[in-house]
Amino acid sequence: MRHGIPNLGALQAFEATARLGSFSRAADELSLTHSAVYRQVTGLEERLGVQLFTRARRRVTLTDAGAEYAGRVRHHLEQLEKDTFALMTRSALGRSLHIAVLPTLATRWLLPRLSQFNAMHPDVTVSFSVQTLPFDFADHPYDAAIYHGEQPRPRTRGIKLFDEEALIPVCAPSLIDGLAPGQRLQAMQGMTHMHIMSRPEAWRQWYQAQGLDYLPSMSAGPRYELFTMTLESVRAGLGVALLPRFLLAEDLQQGRIVVPVPGVLQVQRAYYFGYPDDHEPGDALLAFEAWLMQITHAAPG
Repeated sequence: MRHGIPNLGALQAFEATARLGSFSRAADELSLTHSAVYRQVTGLEERLGVQLFTRARRRVTLTDAGAEYAGRVRHHLEQLEKDTFALMTRSALGRSLHIAVLPTLATRWLLPRLSQFNAMHPDVTVSFSVQTLPFDFADHPYDAAIYHGEQPRPRTRGIKLFDEEALIPVCAPSLIDGLAPGQRLQAMQGMTHMHIMSRPEAWRQWYQAQGLDYLPSMSAGPRYELFTMTLESVRAGLGVALLPRFLLAEDLQQGRIVVPVPGVLQVQRAYYFGYPDDHEPGDALLAFEAWLMQITHAAPG
């Protein structure tokens, strides 16, 4: 018996309360009563001899020690969930992979092609989780990641899938209907400029690349975290945005969006597939990497 490890139920109650900020919400998620979750968390604090939450009426706030412990507990619970899932899928269906992905790349490029891999490897189950920021594999339950960067991440090996190449301006057709080509630049300059949070200087760089002035009003537009949000806003006619050209082929072909003026912003970044270099990759991971190489014509290494 491991006497130093708290009860798993208490750890789950603590992690859910820390994540949701409420005993009641944690109780709903865990299908327990409010009092049961409260007792679990209070008992955990007594056992540890550390206050994990400050309580003020109906609100709970993590202490510094509680916030640090919550992150560690969450990591281990996720790893336990991953290991359990892997064991179940291995015994029932075959092999499994858990891959961190960028949301827009996954929904618009990877998932539409995934049936090819499933047909080639029906015994491999591939699960995806969204990760938009760099992370350490040691702290997350992922076998591999598809990410965006200037070069491969440290302490990983894998392949470069493809270069991003260029961002292009796009808007709804209704915003330039009836305008002659010579009138569209002025019309675009007056549109709401939408920005991607991870690329705050993209519009400024685009205007500089075209030899045009970047006006202060262009910085005032909304900022979105995801390309998918931005693209939906473009389709809805809310303004103009800079988006990767390779993601827009279908929308441009079907006329849902248009390029109001020529001009691109060249991007010196690429999309990569990588996994930890201190672990020997399994057959399922190597098969997924080989399939990605096949559909992108990537080179190994």
